[in-house]
Amino acid sequence: MLWLLLLTLPCLGGSIPTTPDPHPQQELAGIVGGCPVSARRFPWQVSLQFYSQRSHRWEHICGASLIHPQWVLTAAHCLEPEELEACAFRVQVGQLRLYEDNRLVKVARIIRHPKYNESLSAWGGGNIALLRLEASVALSEHIYPVSLPEASRNVSSRKSCWVTGWGNIRSLPPPYHLRAVSVPIVENEACNRKYQNSSWDSASEVIKDDMLCAGQEGRDSCQGDSGGPLVCTWNCTWVQVGIVSWGSSCGNRDFPGVYTRVMSYVSWIHHYVPLFPGP
Repeated sequence: MLWLLLLTLPCLGGSIPTTPDPHPQQELAGIVGGCPVSARRFPWQVSLQFYSQRSHRWEHICGASLIHPQWVLTAAHCLEPEELEACAFRVQVGQLRLYEDNRLVKVARIIRHPKYNESLSAWGGGNIALLRLEASVALSEHIYPVSLPEASRNVSSRKSCWVTGWGNIRSLPPPYHLRAVSVPIVENEACNRKYQNSSWDSASEVIKDDMLCAGQEGRDSCQGDSGGPLVCTWNCTWVQVGIVSWGSSCGNRDFPGVYTRVMSYVSWIHHYVPLFPGP
């Protein structure tokens, strides 16, 4: 069974978005096999929040990343349905714990990739979106954009990268602390074979060219981490290569996590987002 975050309409009186649990007997709490993050380690991590008509407050629904002082990168499926407007969302930056100092930033514009098909959701590809913030955030050691890769960047199999997130916090007690885990990259061909050998149609390509796989038994992203960044280091620089997208169970040795391959969309991103010079 697959995990994927699904949303309902907030501006029409809907409740907080919910994520279907593929294993009802098992609570899925996000990052698998990870540990709490120390201050300043991943200063680009963003919490995407959605107003709950039930609890009458903003609640975390997805991860995201700061790629420019005024721009955030996330998964398109975190923003379903398409009728949702920018007013439905806020972002929290610079915080390791959710709701601890909840100074939220308004979202001014949502740009979903035109390839993304809501009926196919993450499995159809194009699962990427940009959020333009109402105002640039003040950068500091706690708030800083992550670098984007060159479109030609190749991520070699077995390279160890890091994925971060708060997960499905409804199954966890406070404080809700950001967690991280290192995950090995799995080449697309091997990943595709693993998914084809399951209950999928073995004749179809499950892992598309714009997807990237990473993870191993006991080390994975999971439900509630959607939209968050997968980052690797090159020449002492952190670079975001993936966006948490979907998977089959969590931390399963037979099913690596599936990410949107950021390299496939660098040109599209820079069509809207100005180049950030970095440190």
